[in-house]
Amino acid sequence: MLKRNLVIFAALLFGMAVTGFQCASTELTSAKLYIQQKNYDKALESLQKEVQKNPKSDEGYYLLGVVYGEQEKYKDMVDAYSKSLEASPKFDADIKNSKKYFWANLFNKGVNYYQRGSKTEDKDSSKIFYDKSTLAFENSIFVEPDSVDSYRNLAFVYLSQGKNDEAVEPLRTVVEKDTAAEGFRFLGEILYNKGNQAAATDSVKAQGYYDDAIKVLEKGRKYNPADSDILLLLSNSYIAAKKIEVAKDAFKAGIEADPKNQYYRYNYGVILLGAEDYAGAEEQFLKAIEIDPGYENAVYNLAVTYVRWGTAISKEAEEKGETNTEYKKKYEAALPYLEKVVEKKSDDAQVWELIGRVYTILGMQDKATNAFNKADAIRKR
Repeated sequence: MLKRNLVIFAALLFGMAVTGFQCASTELTSAKLYIQQKNYDKALESLQKEVQKNPKSDEGYYLLGVVYGEQEKYKDMVDAYSKSLEASPKFDADIKNSKKYFWANLFNKGVNYYQRGSKTEDKDSSKIFYDKSTLAFENSIFVEPDSVDSYRNLAFVYLSQGKNDEAVEPLRTVVEKDTAAEGFRFLGEILYNKGNQAAATDSVKAQGYYDDAIKVLEKGRKYNPADSDILLLLSNSYIAAKKIEVAKDAFKAGIEADPKNQYYRYNYGVILLGAEDYAGAEEQFLKAIEIDPGYENAVYNLAVTYVRWGTAISKEAEEKGETNTEYKKKYEAALPYLEKVVEKKSDDAQVWELIGRVYTILGMQDKATNAFNKADAIRKR
């Protein structure tokens, strides 16, 4: 899963205007006094009487919204503010400031509860904090539905709990409202993984998820053309959806427009590797490494290309009943790149197992045994 970081805002404090006592009804005058005393139940009684007597009371509905907000009845608050504005625009600025005030309080509560949940080791306590964080962000969205950060943080709270399905809808809103790479990465990854999960039992459903992921990631790529995570997820989604030719054309066009872009080179290589065009994949990964020698994913996938290439040569010869030692040259070509990878990823069991297989095929038994032992040790941790 990609790294998640909640957006955190400092508390935004907006005072809620309670206008003076001039020319007001008895109910309004009483309500303002009760609000100043923080006696919200009594204020509510007075204001309900006010709006019953005067259904067009812009100030009555405005103050009613303030009281509902203090009582954490946010649906009623928003409804009261709407009725105030229907009556007149007089309290428009006050209502905007009030919504910002309540939104900021809710938002920061959400962040605070999330942080407490993430730091709590007890699972039950952690769940309670996460649930409170979720509710706070949901209410902040209700108060200020245009705030993209509320949707983003709500999605991250869900993701932190492994509730990927629940994270989909807020992430869809994020990518509608914002062009930053993060939302596209997370939503694309969820949809791609859902496609993989469905593939074993329902190919039609899986295809729908892959197509959805491609749509999201293509949009993300448009706004973030150099984001390697988006490009990798997009190429994997193309391959899973069996849209190899579309993928080839898309990444080939990117390379032609920007031949020194290592990410385009890498992702075109991934597509070609998926299509079993080993020579083509080799060329693109080598180019990516030439542009960026520290590009670990390109180094690893070049090694994988050589391993799969060697396996394909061996299998073809076996099927034909022929002897062809050319496959060993491909494994030999893979070895220095795999050794470079394990220098950087010494705790990756999968890489140790792969290099162990290569050592075995090349007759390097001591190194093979050592590699397999390391893979086993890592898995037992």
